[in-house]
Parts: sequence; structure tokens; C-alpha cells
Amino acid sequence: MKTITIDPITRLEGHGKIEIFLTDEGEVDNVYFQVPELRGFEKFCEGRPVEELPSIVTKICGVCPGCHHMASGKAVDAVFGVEPPPTAKKLRELFYMAHFVHSHIAHFYALAAPDFVVGPNASPAERNILGVINKVGIEIGTEVIKQRRIAQEIQALLGGHQTHVVMNIPGGVKKGLTEEERDDIVKKAEGFIGFSKFSIKLFKDVVLGNKDYVDLILNGPYSLKLHSMGLVDKNNKVNFYDGTVRVVDTKGVELYNYSPKDYMDYVEERVEPWTYLKFPYLKKIGWKGFVDGQDSGVYQATPLSRLNAADGMATPVAQQEYEYMFKTLGGKPVHATLAMHWARLVELIYAAEHCYELATDPEITGKELRAPIEKIVGEGVGIVEAQRGTLTHHYWTDDRGMVKKVNLIVGTTNNHAAICMSLKKAAQGLIKKGIPATEGTLNMIEMAFRAYDPCFSCATHSLPGQMRMVVNFYNSKGELIRSIGR
Repeated sequence: MKTITIDPITRLEGHGKIEIFLTDEGEVDNVYFQVPELRGFEKFCEGRPVEELPSIVTKICGVCPGCHHMASGKAVDAVFGVEPPPTAKKLRELFYMAHFVHSHIAHFYALAAPDFVVGPNASPAERNILGVINKVGIEIGTEVIKQRRIAQEIQALLGGHQTHVVMNIPGGVKKGLTEEERDDIVKKAEGFIGFSKFSIKLFKDVVLGNKDYVDLILNGPYSLKLHSMGLVDKNNKVNFYDGTVRVVDTKGVELYNYSPKDYMDYVEERVEPWTYLKFPYLKKIGWKGFVDGQDSGVYQATPLSRLNAADGMATPVAQQEYEYMFKTLGGKPVHATLAMHWARLVELIYAAEHCYELATDPEITGKELRAPIEKIVGEGVGIVEAQRGTLTHHYWTDDRGMVKKVNLIVGTTNNHAAICMSLKKAAQGLIKKGIPATEGTLNMIEMAFRAYDPCFSCATHSLPGQMRMVVNFYNSKGELIRSIGR
């Protein structure tokens, strides 16, 4: 049996390896996806004062710090049984919209666009952000950097730092906005809206304007029929910061719509001894293995899943693009993996528009920034939508507020089983008997993985009992002669 190894996987946050096992005839027999890193925050947050966790968990990942800060802040609020005042909630959400803008721009232009703008079979030396800039022009490349910088400036202003965020405290936030600061953010949000419209037009011109790319999205080996999860507001519109968790089945019919505090009644986690990354699934359906279809317990929590799970977007331009996307792709729900990139751009427009809405809200410069703390409930759940999926922080404390236990279900963790399945399906569709797998072929397999924008720095917290160790012995010819491990 021959093995093809993709190591390291490129253009992701964290580290990963793909091993493809071929039969003697050259067909794909199986595909294994391995994550060889451990973060372990679930364990070493134990014993800390719970109010410290919003600042500690930002260190999980330099790409997603705002997501963890927001979910953690909401969980800490719940531990103390307190609801932040309206101004504090809106300031948190304003920070979060800027966080989404900077992250979605980064993924589209630096991680996803090289495969479409430069081409999936282009040389690796060209298939990167510099290759994209070479294709679209240095002016656009400069604007990408500028808009990300501006989004980071808003995060630093509101959060104290764009990465090491210190904004949230139990029941509220540390500082408010002046009128001058608000006016500056309004202007910056207007720029976000313009740039997000330009970005989706670029996608339509470059991707939808290319028949081969459209065929790859709709008819390539990039499709899984799985249930979809996403946070929605009271009108079932997409909401990144607050709301209930809605799950629709493979046909778009609502299965569940539940409060964050009840998530354990609906989601269960499976731990395997060969990975630090857990496998969540829908508890009421049960784990049926790595299979798709209506009877599977596996779900997806991605930008596309959020749009599948919702009834629409809460801002006007994003709603227009939402309707256009689903009409173009044949209606809801959409199960085309590569359409996640399109959904991400619809979300970029929503984040930009909502950033403007919040910045122009009269309450955003209010002075009531924190509700008084009167008790310790001792348990709290905070759920937000991270860029990579539904993010859950669940804390248990003693009566002094010292952390006893932490459970994290990270956006990428939700999609672990789906990523494994997507990689296998792509490999089976692209590697054929008698046709050698080229570098371009292997990159197209990675494209199935890359659509999820996975973040393994965020996702790997499971401790399967002991640290995995393997020692390989090679002879003088470089041949493996023995392997031992625990």
C-alpha cells in the first residue's frame, strides 16, 4: 500500500498533516487527518479566579483572541448572574464586528484567494498573497492591508489591545467611547462597507465569472450533506454576538433552537485516543460515525452553515447578497463546501454594516458601563459565533469564584468530523488509478480543508490520557526498521 503525505498543510492557523493511503491499484483507500499540537487551556485555567479568564483565553490564538474574549466575558457574566447594561453590550459587539472584518479579510485574500485568483494548479511560489496582489494590482493589495489595520485600530481602542484584549469585566466593560472616538469609527465603518462590497464584486468577477470554478464548486468532489448550526436573533437572522443556537437538518428544516445554557442537552463530544481534537455531534441523533446524510449526527458550524441555519441577514446589503447567493446556488440549504468562501464575504458585508449601525447608535457613548455584582452563581455558559464556527465557553466555579472546570467547544472543533470527511471525499474524487497525483492535485485536496478556515491553535484541548510519543528507528539507508510508541 502506497502512502501520500501532505505535511505541513498550508495556509491555516496551527499545524496539521494529511495522510492518504492508496490501494495497490492506485485508488484512495482511506484518508487520515492528524493534528499534532495541544493547547490544553481547559486544564490550566483550573484554579484561577474566573474573572481572569477573559484575558487568559485570548492567548489561545493570535488570530481568534476577540472570539475567546467575548465568549469568556459572557460566561463570566453568567457565573456572577449579571447582565451588562445596553451600552456595555453594544460596545462589546462593536469591537466584535471589527474583529470579524479583519479576520474575514485575512482569510479571503491571504488564505483562500490564491486558489482562485492565482489558480489551484499554479506554482506554490506564486500561489500566495503576493501572487494575488500581482494579479489584482498593488492598489488593491494596499487596500487589503489598510482595511485590516483600521479594523485592528478599532479593536485596540475598545479592547485595550488588538490581540491581548482586556475589555470585558464581570457585568460590563472597562471603558467607554467619547463622541470624537465614535465619529472616527463611523468613518472607518463606512470604509469597511465600501471595501466589503468591492470584495464580493471581485469574487463574482474572478470566481463566478469563471465557468471552471463554478463547475468545481457545484460539481467537484466538495460536497457533504450535513446539518447546519448557527447563532440567530429573535427573528432567526444571523447574529455573531448574541441569540439562540439554531440547527437545521440537511433539508433546511429546523431541528433545534436552544438557549446557550442548554447546549449540553443538544451537543455531545466524542474523544478519540489518537487526537487532541474532540468530535462534537448532535446528542439527540447520536454518533453514527464519519458519514453524512439526514441520519448522521455530524453537523457543520461554518459561515455557510450560519447562513443555512438562519432565515436571513439583519442588514440590507448583506440580505441582498444572501438572497443572490442562494438563488445562484439553487436554493437553501447549500452543501457545497467551497461555497463557504462566498458565505464568508456575505458575512463580511454584514459585519461592516452592523459596525456602522452600532457606531451611530446613540447609546454607544453612554456612561453606564457595568452592572453591580451581587452574587456568585457558580456556573456560566457563553456562546458567540467565531469566524470559524459556534464557540462555547462553559465554566464551573466554587463559591469564591475559583475555576473548578472548563469546557471549550471551539468553532473548528465543531467541524472536525466534517473536515475529515471532506478531505477523504476530495482525495477520492481527485486521485485516480494510473494518474500520478501532482502538487496541484494535493493542493486541491487541501482546498477542501482550507474552506473551513480551521484554527487548530484554538481547537486542541482534549487530553486523551497521556502525551503521545513515537520513536522511529532508521538504518543507514534511511529506511524505517522499527517504531515504538505509547
